Amino acid sequence: METTRDFPRSIDALDGLFSFLGDQLPGAVAEKAAVYLNLAAEEIFTNMVRHNEPGGERITVAVELDGDRIRVRLTDYDVEPFDPTTAPEVDVTRPMAERQPGGLGLHLVKSIVDRLSYEYRDRTMQVTFIKKLERTDVRDQA
Repeated sequence: METTRDFPRSIDALDGLFSFLGDQLPGAVAEKAAVYLNLAAEEIFTNMVRHNEPGGERITVAVELDGDRIRVRLTDYDVEPFDPTTAPEVDVTRPMAERQPGGLGLHLVKSIVDRLSYEYRDRTMQVTFIKKLERTDVRDQA
């Protein structure tokens, strides 16, 4: 079952976003998976707030658990197209002084999620990512 919530188009909404995502996770999810989930959602949400112009007043976040995977879809309204899945690769082996600014956050997202997709229609942008949830064995923690 999908759970959806609207967030104001503001960096100040990140704490609420993290709480919302945390509430959707099963109790036995490894901390590393939760950190990756928050990091990917934060990067995409922040990019939408900062770069999608003119942008509506809200960004909708939908979360759905499917077995050992979680799907997170962020929807931004009244924006121009920008496909993060086609952003140029970042050469992280080059010295910082030789790199072009930007793109490192999307590079990180692409490296930590299992799937990243993009859709754009009628000035509405959707970015969806899927992350496999590593689970901890609660019995081993006792």
